[in-house]
Amino acid sequence: MTAAARSAAAAGLVSCPSCGLLLRPAHAIAPGYCPRCSEALAWRRQDSIQRTWALIIAAAVFYVPANLLPVLTTTALGSVESDTIMGGVVYLYVSGSWPLALIVLVASVMVPLGKLVALAWLMIGIQRGAIKAHHDSARIYRLVHFVGRWSMLDVFVDAYIVSLVQLHPLMAVEPGPGVVFFMAVVVLTMFAAETFDPRLIWDAPKERRSLDG
Repeated sequence: MTAAARSAAAAGLVSCPSCGLLLRPAHAIAPGYCPRCSEALAWRRQDSIQRTWALIIAAAVFYVPANLLPVLTTTALGSVESDTIMGGVVYLYVSGSWPLALIVLVASVMVPLGKLVALAWLMIGIQRGAIKAHHDSARIYRLVHFVGRWSMLDVFVDAYIVSLVQLHPLMAVEPGPGVVFFMAVVVLTMFAAETFDPRLIWDAPKERRSLDG
């Protein structure tokens, strides 16, 4: 029969939020500073749950106009055409560029939505004390944190196209309002992943309430 797993906090240990060094705090109330990188230590990030929820909800609100409003407006020989993200995906697929359509679909639609769902699932599991597969939950968080750096791919593509196609007065491409909302979704989900404290995944409900204050 194996003993139940204990969290670092239950063992009286604290990890550095910067370099990850695990050590004993200088004091139970004021843990002190990391001896390796001089970062201030804390048992848990203050108001992590409230801040993360606020960022998730804001990102979910912006996700709707990001997909409904046009991200590119093309002017060619006097005619103006606006394309949303999904409109661009459909156009690329119909024109035969299905690999590029798949990349845009994954990077611009599925990844932001997946990050929102994953973070919300982790938050609900933590607050309800329903997380049992701690290792799997930690892997999900690390994946969300990793893909965040690639979430601006669609914005970079739009900026490249706008700078490349400027043939006034014959043809011009301008970014649409959907780009602003898409950037907001990306930035807010990245901030949500940063404010989320993954150590909460391993805390028991009673232990989490005592550490979170």
